[in-house]
Amino acid sequence: MRVLIQRSLKSQVTVDDKIVGQITKGLVVLVGFTYNDTVEDMDYLVKKIINLRVFDDAEHVMNKSILDIKGEILLVSQFTLYADTKKGNRPSYINALKSSEALPLYEQFIAKLQEYVPVATGIFGADMQVAITNDGPVTIMLDSKAK
Repeated sequence: MRVLIQRSLKSQVTVDDKIVGQITKGLVVLVGFTYNDTVEDMDYLVKKIINLRVFDDAEHVMNKSILDIKGEILLVSQFTLYADTKKGNRPSYINALKSSEALPLYEQFIAKLQEYVPVATGIFGADMQVAITNDGPVTIMLDSKAK
């Protein structure tokens, strides 16, 4: 599993000109799944995400987690996190899990995150427009296979 995390002041996902998910202060988490992803991979990333100290304390030091600030997560599925650009200029997505296999993992990931913080989402597999007000900017990539 891969996640791209962005600290956000406000963000939203729109599908067919309708807002389907939005948050105020928190994290936008783009998630992609690959073959051989396990519950252990998911648990590892959930713990990392909720405990990642990327929010400022009173001294303007990134020392607080999303739990500390009582923030929200906007979770968006993004198979393109597994783009392979080694050959040519057209990315290959051969390492991205097929939709039918990724959807149950996405739903399980939502449920695990919701145990800790409120989670808004996009619509899996839809053509989405994601508006992110990246705060900082702070953007962090995590890969469960790179523990």
